[in-house]
Amino acid sequence: MKSSDWIAHFLAERGVDVVFELIGGMTTHLVDSLYRCGRSRIVTMHHEQAAALAACGWAQVKGLPGVALATSGPGAVNLLTGVATAFFDSIPAVFITGQVNTDESSRGRPLRQLGFQETDIVAMATPVTKGARQAASAEEIPELFRWAFDLASKGRPGPVLLDLPMNLQRQEIDDRRPPLGGEDEAKPQKSSVDGKTLSLFLSSLGRALDASERPLLLVGNGVARSGTARSLSELVRRLRLPAVWSLMGKGLLEGCGDLASGMIGTYGNRWANRALSEADLLVVFGSRLDIRQTGVDVAAFEKGKKIFQVDIDGNELGGRVRPTEGLVADLRDVVPALLEGLGPVRGWPRWLERIDRMRELWPDTEELELPEGIHPNRLMARLASSGPAAGFVTDVGAHQMWAAQSLAVEGRPFLSSGGMGAMGYALPAAIGAGIAAQAPMMVLAGDGGFQCNIQELQTVVRNGLPLKIVIFDNRSLGMVRQFQEAYFEGRYPGTVWGYDAPDFEAIGRAYGIPSRTVRDEVRLDEALKWLWADRDRPALLVAAIPPQAATFPKMAFGQGLNRMDPRKDDPREGL
Repeated sequence: MKSSDWIAHFLAERGVDVVFELIGGMTTHLVDSLYRCGRSRIVTMHHEQAAALAACGWAQVKGLPGVALATSGPGAVNLLTGVATAFFDSIPAVFITGQVNTDESSRGRPLRQLGFQETDIVAMATPVTKGARQAASAEEIPELFRWAFDLASKGRPGPVLLDLPMNLQRQEIDDRRPPLGGEDEAKPQKSSVDGKTLSLFLSSLGRALDASERPLLLVGNGVARSGTARSLSELVRRLRLPAVWSLMGKGLLEGCGDLASGMIGTYGNRWANRALSEADLLVVFGSRLDIRQTGVDVAAFEKGKKIFQVDIDGNELGGRVRPTEGLVADLRDVVPALLEGLGPVRGWPRWLERIDRMRELWPDTEELELPEGIHPNRLMARLASSGPAAGFVTDVGAHQMWAAQSLAVEGRPFLSSGGMGAMGYALPAAIGAGIAAQAPMMVLAGDGGFQCNIQELQTVVRNGLPLKIVIFDNRSLGMVRQFQEAYFEGRYPGTVWGYDAPDFEAIGRAYGIPSRTVRDEVRLDEALKWLWADRDRPALLVAAIPPQAATFPKMAFGQGLNRMDPRKDDPREGL
């Protein structure tokens, strides 16, 4: 069997029913084999970055490694933003790059390049992958692919890159082993932590909960990657334990009512940040406690509380915050054990009442004062119930934080570029997520980020994807503009001065997508009804947001979580 044919069959056997790509000379064998095999759908994108991000979106919905192809040179380099996105957000993915024939390779000689478009993509990708290798022979390709898929999924998920010289793709190989690795796959999976260590940790946590007056659970991205959201939601309900989440943990708690207490961090809900600062016990599941979650003052974050942290990556324990007790383990082993060993629950009614009172005092839709025009937080609050969206995908910028603060997405995927913060993420990631879900996804983008991969509107049309696209058009790069107002005396080079955006409604129509613009809140209900008039077709709605709309509340620079701008009175009295 030709090695590229073997790859096509292997991908299908591994559950990869779609491959995202932009063809080039060094991937023609791979694409042809995928086409002839016919078991994995080929989705051709218009930029390799978009192909990589689409693979990320598909992987987050499917829970399997997403796959994207790119040719050598610029194609491979263009993948890197998506590769790094997968790395920082712990998304399983396998990226395959074509490479020049081995006899055209400089092979370490002091030449910048020998073959046309020869580029050492393995060296470039190594810092942002779990592993990156180039095939040295056709015979080792099967073993490389088994290694790549296993590595991408095991432990803390992430991307793997395989670089395949073109001549090796067309060579014959003889590999009769099962694509899934044979007998090893049938063996019971070993627990990520030994029973005694887990038992000691859970006993200590139980005692801490019994002694606590103000406990809080922090839900992070690791809950999504471990597939434990439902069982963790059950734990929250049974314990009556209030829970907050990071940006990447949004939407994971289901059926928890007021126990689901909001997003924390730099742009978090004010009441959630205050609850986090007042908690005497913090239980952290799958969140790495980076600076956007804790603020600059780590000592203030740690003060007055015990911290129990569980993470599959031991390097994240104590990276910035020193947990009272840390456990390196897969949440798939921890959460069921907690549920099984759960004793009598006393609850924390006074603590829950305080959180509820703070939420009533500081509603997220009232943080931003906007005398006229469409209020972005209020629009976000309406979007979740506007139609049957299977999930939501945001781009990066001010709208991302408005969504994180005010969009109610309980139990539905909420995809966003967290660690990488890549503008241009939303549209291609939603393409991948929509194909995986086989249901309408809602795209939330700013005018700046949307232009980074606007060409993928053609991919939406060609594939008949029912994406509902909402562009928050404030005619600026709003988040950085707000930073300039605070620290650069209102000078706006790059965000307002020298920046512009097109007529998105006209562009949408040019691509053949029904498009509309809404400019005031009075017409929002009508516009949202129009957006969902045909559930099975794409539609694009431009919401004109006043340029002065800022993202509030925002953690004050250098301050703790309980100091957010604009300043509000402390509600401690009477609560």
